[in-house]
Amino acid sequence: MARVRSIPSAELPPDLAAIYEDFAGQYGPFRNQVAVIAHVPAALRHLMPLLMELRTAATLPKRYLEIAIVVVSRLNECHYCVAHHKPFLMVAGVSAEAVDRIMEAELPAEFDAVDRLVIAYAKVAWETPNRVTARMHEALLEHFTEAQIVELTLRITLCGFFNRFNDALQIEEEAELHA
Repeated sequence: MARVRSIPSAELPPDLAAIYEDFAGQYGPFRNQVAVIAHVPAALRHLMPLLMELRTAATLPKRYLEIAIVVVSRLNECHYCVAHHKPFLMVAGVSAEAVDRIMEAELPAEFDAVDRLVIAYAKVAWETPNRVTARMHEALLEHFTEAQIVELTLRITLCGFFNRFNDALQIEEEAELHA
């Protein structure tokens, strides 16, 4: 159980309840997270629609987005986010075994050169962002537009935020995630 009360959408004003239910119904099984974020209306009003709009825009291919999110979540040992994003990464074409081995030095062969670049970038951008080298940035530019690099970096850092938020408040995985 989370450290704070989960707020049901019925307790919110209609505009916020609509955002809550849209996010909980469309983004994935994140109801426990949004029920805690609901304590701060501005966060609910801005963070959840931002995530949904980024998903709809699909500027960054889903595979690379989910690779980055799983890597950062593994670095932070956020079991909530790994459990939620592993299935998304599998839908994006990565086997369950490869997802489980994503942090190993010897990566499975199914990770191609671009996947490996995203894995390396996610690690550096999260752990030591001042050490993203010009060479790494040039490599990213060979495969991604500037907008995609900005979104990749945004999603890496947002993921770290959500990892820490979820863990600090002990947000539990939703039952339907395991169903």
